Amino acid sequence: MINHRRNIVAAPGGERWDNRSLFVLIWPLVIEQILAVTMGAVDTVMVSSVGEFAVSGVNIIDNINNLLIIAFTALSTGGAVVVSQYIGRRDNQKVNIASRQLFYFVTVVSIVMMTFALCLRVPIIKFFYGNIGPEVLAAASVYFLITAISYPFLALYSASAALFRASGNSKVTMRIAIMVNVIHIIGNYYFIYHLKIGIMGAAISTLVSRILAAIILIYLLMNNRRGPLSLEGLFKVSINVPILKSILKIGIPSALESSMFQFGRIFTQRLFAPFGTSAMAANAVTSVINSFSFMPGNAFGMALLTVVGQCIGAGDYDGAKKYANKLLKIAWGIIFVLSALIFIFTDPLIELFSLSPEAKVLAKSFIQVHCFAMALGWTFSFALPNALRAAGDARFVMMVAAATMWTVRVTGAYFLVYVVKAGPISVWYAMGADMIARAIFYLTRWLSGKWKEKKVISD
Repeated sequence: MINHRRNIVAAPGGERWDNRSLFVLIWPLVIEQILAVTMGAVDTVMVSSVGEFAVSGVNIIDNINNLLIIAFTALSTGGAVVVSQYIGRRDNQKVNIASRQLFYFVTVVSIVMMTFALCLRVPIIKFFYGNIGPEVLAAASVYFLITAISYPFLALYSASAALFRASGNSKVTMRIAIMVNVIHIIGNYYFIYHLKIGIMGAAISTLVSRILAAIILIYLLMNNRRGPLSLEGLFKVSINVPILKSILKIGIPSALESSMFQFGRIFTQRLFAPFGTSAMAANAVTSVINSFSFMPGNAFGMALLTVVGQCIGAGDYDGAKKYANKLLKIAWGIIFVLSALIFIFTDPLIELFSLSPEAKVLAKSFIQVHCFAMALGWTFSFALPNALRAAGDARFVMMVAAATMWTVRVTGAYFLVYVVKAGPISVWYAMGADMIARAIFYLTRWLSGKWKEKKVISD
């Protein structure tokens, strides 16, 4: 049985989040993000040994996968906000109910998406990327087929991890991430280098690691004896409409926002295809290298969901603002330094990948443009929105993201490529401009305090 007598929230609102508590919450998240990015880079390096067509194929499907699975990832965010606010209010019964509603919904959504991807994988690839090379299409199709099977497991893993983080227990997800990612890399080595089954091996390794991650985290939730977090009664399916609506109030705008972002990203990255495999491979490698600059920002963004959510659940709006501002300042400083280091050491980083000379030149120019935009705007365009979501202001976040994505990033990229004829680097110019534009809108909203007028959970 799960013990509900011990509550992880030591004190209401901001009193819970002294410097030590913030550190305990954040450092496992940072380690988890470092691990995810590092393993992702190692994954790309290992796949690149198969050939540039394999790197391009994996990159294409990773982008499409992100679009198709973004819905349940965003729903997990909605669940995390609702659960964190109930924890802040110390309503353990509704913490349990909200956790179960999240599990039910992401399971249904992920199964629908898996079926859709399995049946229409080739048309989906052609719809987004047009006439890509036959080798790239074949590699992408195989990778898509196998990784699509993992959607339900990835959904359950995302939901479980979001619940643990909402309760402030980020060490659990860090430990599981370490174990599962190590298994994934070992699997890659075995399938790619020993069995020599190339991109199929990378896909199988991904599937196995996601299955293990889901099973382990669900088991831990079912046997959790710390704090109010519980899945008690999970298999006695009961839908609580008011709480489910609260989750969807955050989850649906977040899903639409994230889906539109990924949709727009795919359409802008489609612009690399006419420039050849070298441009596509350079773009894929650039994405991996640049991910190192925002990995701590992702961790701070996750922390904002928990901290702001719990403070607002306790009615402590001053605490929410105080601790969010502190986390944002630290995140901005770290990202600025990392972006500068990547800019300085661009050449040796590119040498880690098996690229042609032409692809290396392109990758260098892409990275340098992105580092500049990252240093200026990433914290406020991608971490700050989590504070707004945690306060219930998810609709505003969605509207801004949609507006800047389609007017600045997508339209701007197509204009620069087809009208100005500025080449593939112009796509990265447009992406940087989009990042800075949305940062201005979100920062203005946060400083205005209008997010304090929003409400997520009922009394």
